[in-house]
Amino acid sequence: MGLDANILNSLTKESAAEAWRVIIDSAVEIASKPLAAGNAPSEVVKRDRAIGALDHFLATSGWDLWSSFGDVVERTSDRPVRWWKEPYSAKAVLILDGLSLRELPWLMQGAKERGFALHEVGANASELPGETNEFARALGFTSRSQLQNNGGGLAHKLQPAHTECVDMPWKDCEGLINSTPNWVFWHHWPDSKVHDGAGAGQGLEILTRDAAQQLSSDDFWAFVERLATGRRLVITSDHGYAASGHFPDADGEVGQFLKKTFSSGRSASGSGDTGPFVPPVALQINSPHGAHLMALGRWKWRSQGGYPTLTHGGLSLLEVLSPFVEVTK
Repeated sequence: MGLDANILNSLTKESAAEAWRVIIDSAVEIASKPLAAGNAPSEVVKRDRAIGALDHFLATSGWDLWSSFGDVVERTSDRPVRWWKEPYSAKAVLILDGLSLRELPWLMQGAKERGFALHEVGANASELPGETNEFARALGFTSRSQLQNNGGGLAHKLQPAHTECVDMPWKDCEGLINSTPNWVFWHHWPDSKVHDGAGAGQGLEILTRDAAQQLSSDDFWAFVERLATGRRLVITSDHGYAASGHFPDADGEVGQFLKKTFSSGRSASGSGDTGPFVPPVALQINSPHGAHLMALGRWKWRSQGGYPTLTHGGLSLLEVLSPFVEVTK
C-alpha cells in the first residue's frame, strides 16, 4: 500500500515537526477505527500493513526524520507530567505496559459504551530505545517495580500520588484502589503477553484476540471505573511493540549485519557501526538514556532460537508511539 499524495507532499516539503505531526496523525487515524472481535485479527494485520507504508518512507527516503523524533515529538514521559499540573482536584494515570496504537479502538469503544467522556485521544513518543526501564527513569522512578505497594517515593515527577505496579487480574486490581485522591498504577499487561507469545507462530493474532477479550471485559472496565471515580484518568503506555513476525526477512549482508549487531533484539547500547547500507538499516541515536544503535524499519533476520514475532526497542512507528487517552466518568 502506497502513501496518499497529499501525505507524501507534506512529508517531503514541510518541516520535521510538521512531517511528524502528519505521520502520527495518519497512524492514529488508521489504528483507531472501530473494531469487532470477530474480524479483529485480520483487520489489525491489515492496519499494521497500512502503517507499514509510513514505516517504509521513514526507512528509505525519510530516514533522516528519525534524528528529530526525540526533539519535536512530545515524549510519553513528558505528556502525563504536563497533564498532572492541570488544576484537577484528583487524578490518575494508568500505564498499561507495552500498549500500542493497535489497542486504541477497544479503549475508545469501551469508554463510549460504558458512559465515559473521552477528552483526548492521541499518541506520544516513547523513550529511545522504547524500553520499560528507560520510561520509568524518565518519570523519576528507579524502575517499574519501585511503584509496587506505594513505593514510588518522593523523587518522581507525578507528585503527590499513591503508586502501584502489579500483574494481577483486573478484578484484583480494582480491589487495590483506595480513596487516595491521586494514583499512578502500572500494570504489566500487555507486555507480559507480548513476551509470552513472541515465539508462538504469528504472535500478533494471538495478542489481538487477547486484547479484544481483556479490554472489552467487565472486570477491566470496573477497574477503570474505580480509578476514574472522582478522578480525571489518563491511560497510556511506556512503549508499543513491533509485529516482527510479519516483517520481511533481511538476507545476505544486511541480514548478517543485523544479526551481528542486534542478535535477537532491536537495539544495542553504545556507539557502533551503522553499516555501509544506503538507505541505512540501523541508526545511531543519542538520547537522554545514552548512545544506542537501533534497528531501522521493518526487518527480521535469522537468529539463534528464532527471531521473536513480537518485540520492541527499534525504530518503527508502532513500537515508538504510545496511546494517550483521557477520560472521566
